[in-house]
Amino acid sequence: MTEAALSIRHLAKSFGALKATDDVSLDLMPGELHVVIGPNGAGKSTLINQIAGGLEPDAGRILIDGSDVDGLSMAARVRAGLGRTFQVSSLAMPLSARRNVMLAVQGGSGSSFGFWHPVRRDAGLVAAALAALREVGLVGREDLPVAELSHGERRLVELACALALRPKLLLLDEPMAGLGREGTQRLIGDLAALKRTLPILLVEHDMDAVFTLADRITVLVYGRVVAQGSASEIRSSVAVQEAYLGDRDDA
Repeated sequence: MTEAALSIRHLAKSFGALKATDDVSLDLMPGELHVVIGPNGAGKSTLINQIAGGLEPDAGRILIDGSDVDGLSMAARVRAGLGRTFQVSSLAMPLSARRNVMLAVQGGSGSSFGFWHPVRRDAGLVAAALAALREVGLVGREDLPVAELSHGERRLVELACALALRPKLLLLDEPMAGLGREGTQRLIGDLAALKRTLPILLVEHDMDAVFTLADRITVLVYGRVVAQGSASEIRSSVAVQEAYLGDRDDA
């Protein structure tokens, strides 16, 4: 039996009386793009932060390639193979796209930022950054300051930062947020190609993107999994329609 790239078992996290994640279990399989959806307040951000290591669960297990990552820092999880983008951009706006990706590689490897000036001429770092930027289609834009790039291009730089670390899986937190139609369609195409070689767990509000990309979907409502299945199964589920898809005002 093929082992899951990411396995979450009975994950729970409470803030006082609020159960932000309540007995959540899911698997991300090799070659799969698995989408997590749910209304605002469903617990998606809490789930993502627990997987990434920014928030400690009250109970449950998280495994990457079969290895328990409980207690590992965010940086250690990156070194274990977890690539991540954030809902809110974390890029250094004055720096070029290339230097942002180089910084991500340097940080992911555990190197000290105090040695940045000599490291910026490191051939290995430069090659890794340029390869990742080519992979997301930013050839010719690599030396522009991020501040001069479009919002969609900045999202692609963030994706390149994750890819440059050669992760075993990707965790993407609402990458379509703030994108126009053209930027969304471009990113959908990039992710459709990428999922053939890299398993992706995607949190997303854009339902067109979700149903175009998803191999499987997990639906969260009030911290609990209310449904899991293929895109067609989720689209036709009466329970999901009542809980989420039938009321999209907060999407």
